[in-house]
Amino acid sequence: MSQRLVLASNNAKKAAEMQALLAPLGIEVIPQSALGVSEADEPHHTFVENALAKARHASAATGLPAVADDSGLCVNALGGAPGVFSARFAGDPKSDARNNLLLLDKLSGAHDRSAYFYSAVVLVRHADDPRPLIADGEWHGEILEASRGEGGFGYDPLFWLPDLEQTAAELDSALKNTLSHRGAAMRHLLDRLRSHPLVPDPLASGPLAPEPFSSNPP
Repeated sequence: MSQRLVLASNNAKKAAEMQALLAPLGIEVIPQSALGVSEADEPHHTFVENALAKARHASAATGLPAVADDSGLCVNALGGAPGVFSARFAGDPKSDARNNLLLLDKLSGAHDRSAYFYSAVVLVRHADDPRPLIADGEWHGEILEASRGEGGFGYDPLFWLPDLEQTAAELDSALKNTLSHRGAAMRHLLDRLRSHPLVPDPLASGPLAPEPFSSNPP
């Protein structure tokens, strides 16, 4: 019997990435949008705090364990920007295309185009979990002067990997999961999960209930 885990994101491509990574542990990843959960606010200035806020929000709304990541692109020539503001770099509503155009504009004429993706992943067994599992990962590359590739999302078409001579948007999903910041963070999380398993889901064969899990983890 698979264990259900809510992903605190409405991003279908991110859900597919996480499902592929967690499937070996018999975990079914359910995007929060499939359960009618709204997006949480991300008011914090660190990736970990934002990921934790999103995970607690999704778990409180569903009564299920939840996982969230907060990821961003950190560009050295921009002092680490856009960082935690990567998704809304060009303002609301969120737009990958506008974000990429703004990034290219800010890097116009820059000699140092080095950058890295960073991901913080947080898993809570219940909304008030006092010991959330936390993992992170980085992925280093450079920013191109024009987009390449149709895959991925976000800044992937601009993120150049010199060793592979491809952008993140040109990689197949399996290779991307192996190399990416989120893949690295999820592998660290998997190691933690093997010794700190999820709370069993007592509702696996039935509908969701509003009550949260017990506040006493096993």
